[in-house]
Amino acid sequence: METARVFFGLSAAVVVPWGLGWQLSRPWLMVLFTAVYGGYVIGPYGMESKPWAALGAVVLLASSAALWLHSSSTPGLGFSVTLPPISGTVGMTRRVGVATFGAAAVLSVWAAGGTTVSLGVELLSSDRAAIFFSGLLVAVFGGGTLAKVATGPVRREIDSLPDGTERDAALEFMSGGSNIGVLERGLLFAFLAAGQPEAAALVLAAKSLARVPTSEHGKQASEYFLLGTLASVIASLAMSMAARAAVGLPVL
Repeated sequence: METARVFFGLSAAVVVPWGLGWQLSRPWLMVLFTAVYGGYVIGPYGMESKPWAALGAVVLLASSAALWLHSSSTPGLGFSVTLPPISGTVGMTRRVGVATFGAAAVLSVWAAGGTTVSLGVELLSSDRAAIFFSGLLVAVFGGGTLAKVATGPVRREIDSLPDGTERDAALEFMSGGSNIGVLERGLLFAFLAAGQPEAAALVLAAKSLARVPTSEHGKQASEYFLLGTLASVIASLAMSMAARAAVGLPVL
């Protein structure tokens, strides 16, 4: 299962930042995520050379993308730090809140004792957990990229419509599509990976009832809804089948 863990994990390390658009807005954060998540993936096999070589390849790929897309100048880190980060009365309240949360977390870990540590180590070293979690990330964020590509012509057609009720209605319908798509793909992958396709069908039925476009939205909105839904289904189904096959389960 080592090969499947490395393949799924490094695929997620590359796909997630691209799905979030970090290659343009936060290039070096993309490189950092690729390195950190890739390190988690190859952790149990850190004594072998091939996993390290694979990790080096994807980090170099992410770095080359960051440099290529920002060749005119040195790309920024994608975030900035201002010291002190918080000031004033509101800042003090927030600092107290963060400190309280940290104390609660420490007390919770201490109360749970060694059981929490052993479970955490077991979860991090579990090949099955890594494969399914990486498959989930690829389905959610890679599927988002697929949905953007599939719906791109429709979105451009809507943008080119003259100002009016039809264009406003279509844009309003599309406004929540991205966030809904993330939840949709996550739920579809979870149910399909768990071997419950009937529950996955209920997710699609619930979406259709809550978000079906009407005649007021225009035919472009209907095409956007159909293409986006099909892209989400394809991504979730393909990744769930691949993940189940990788751990030795029936694909459905």
